[in-house]
Amino acid sequence: MRPIVSVRDLSKRYFVGRRRNINPTLREALAGAVRSPLVRLYNQRRSATEELWALKDVTFNVAPGEVVGVIGRNGAGKSTLLKILSRITKPSAGEVDIYGRVGSLLEVGTGFHPDLTGRENVYLNGTILGMKRQETKRKFDEIVAFAGVERFLDTPVKHYSTGMYLRLAFAIAAHLEPEILLLDEVIAVGDVSFQSKCYEKMREVSTQGRTVFFVSHNMATVERLCKRALYIREGRLAEDGERSSVIARYVREAAVEELGFPFESASS
Repeated sequence: MRPIVSVRDLSKRYFVGRRRNINPTLREALAGAVRSPLVRLYNQRRSATEELWALKDVTFNVAPGEVVGVIGRNGAGKSTLLKILSRITKPSAGEVDIYGRVGSLLEVGTGFHPDLTGRENVYLNGTILGMKRQETKRKFDEIVAFAGVERFLDTPVKHYSTGMYLRLAFAIAAHLEPEILLLDEVIAVGDVSFQSKCYEKMREVSTQGRTVFFVSHNMATVERLCKRALYIREGRLAEDGERSSVIARYVREAAVEELGFPFESASS
C-alpha cells in the first residue's frame, strides 16, 4: 500500500540572533553610536552564523488510516513537523510527499481571516481544502452545532473569544473530511467538556479511515487515541513504533533529564 505521507531526510533550519531594531528610540540610537565598532561587528557575525536545526534528517512513512501520536519535550521540533506537513513552513532540506487533502489545527485562529464572519470562514476553509461550496454547505450545520457558535455566525471572528475560535476551528478541521488531520495540543486550551468532544470526534475520524497526527504532552491521551507514536528528540526522530514502548522510552528519558537519575530509581 502506498503511504499517504512520506517524509525523507526532512530538516528545518532557523537562524538565531538579535533582531536589529529598525526604529530605535533616541536613547537606543545614542547608545548604538558610542558602542565599540568591534562589538557591533561581533554581534553582526554572531547573528549571521548562529543557526538552529529544529528538525534534522527525519524519515518516516504513514499509511492511510493510521493515528500517530507525536511526542517529545518542548522545543523538540514537534510543531515544526506539523507546520511543514500542513505547508505553512517550507523545509530547509529533504522531501515530503502527501497524497490527500490536509486539515490542520495548529494554533488558535490559524486559517481564519479575522475580518470575515464565522460563516464566511467556514466556506473559506472549505475552499482552501479544495472542496466545492456544495460540499461545505452539506457539512455546515454539523460544524455549527459542534462548535456551538450559532449566535455569532455572522460576527467577524476577530471578536471571538479564544474558546470560540478554538471550537469553530476544530469543528471545521474535523468535519470537512480531509484525508489527513493534523492536530497540535491547542485542544488543551478548551474546557474539559469540549476536550472530551474533541477526543470523541478524533476516535470517530480514525474509524473512518482518515489519517491523524496528534501532538500532545498528555501520554494517557496518546495511549488512548493512537496506535503508533513518533518520539522527536532535539529535532531528530529518536524512535518510531508501537505507542506503549515509545511512550515508555520518552517518559524514562524525560525523567533522567528533569530529575537527574533514571525513572526506575525515582521511588527509591
